[in-house]
Amino acid sequence: MTEEMRGWGFRVLQRRHKVDDATVALFRKLPVAIVSDCMSRMAAGGSGIRPMHAGGGFAGPALTVKTRPGDNLMVHKAIDLAEPGDVLVVDAGGDLTNAIIGEMMAAHAANRGVTGIIINGAIRDSKAIGEASFPIHAAGVTHRGPYRNGPGEINVEVSIDGMVVCPGDLVIGDDDGILAVPHRDAIAIHALAAAKKADEDAVMAKILAGTNDRSWVDAELACTACRFE
Repeated sequence: MTEEMRGWGFRVLQRRHKVDDATVALFRKLPVAIVSDCMSRMAAGGSGIRPMHAGGGFAGPALTVKTRPGDNLMVHKAIDLAEPGDVLVVDAGGDLTNAIIGEMMAAHAANRGVTGIIINGAIRDSKAIGEASFPIHAAGVTHRGPYRNGPGEINVEVSIDGMVVCPGDLVIGDDDGILAVPHRDAIAIHALAAAKKADEDAVMAKILAGTNDRSWVDAELACTACRFE
């Protein structure tokens, strides 16, 4: 192995930037679905990544981990490196053979001030995690524990079921799923999402009052080959 190759796939990098606290706070007020709509519904962490905790949303800057499937050595290191408010985003290849975290690691992360954990992989201790409020989204559950040998990388670009997440990107989640917002675009996307949320609130008020306009349905149908018999 050459010196240039040494450590490739087994390294801890510095996070060069991250979304700021004020922006994170703004996104905590928005449903993931509305933000997704404002990103043209083109980004998603996959419908298989589901909330494993008791429920509730989160938002924070991504601290990314790419690990060998079934191995959590670098996840342990990432928890120790985490800053308060961070969201651990773990690309474990989607493999469900071995759990990446369990109850004790979740407790350690919460005590470190981590806001939430996303794992493209499995958890265990699902009953304890499911009864707790600490946000964890994952792809599945298994009783089989992890290995702790590496390799893995911290603060590299990762993929969560096709959704690219870079270190420092804004990550949000709720009962509908998870979404990554590129940190450079976060303010612009928030402006769009806040406006859409206000529009939807106005529509909901009309629905509850029975005054909402439904003429658009027939207008859309008139543009199709739909037949009424």
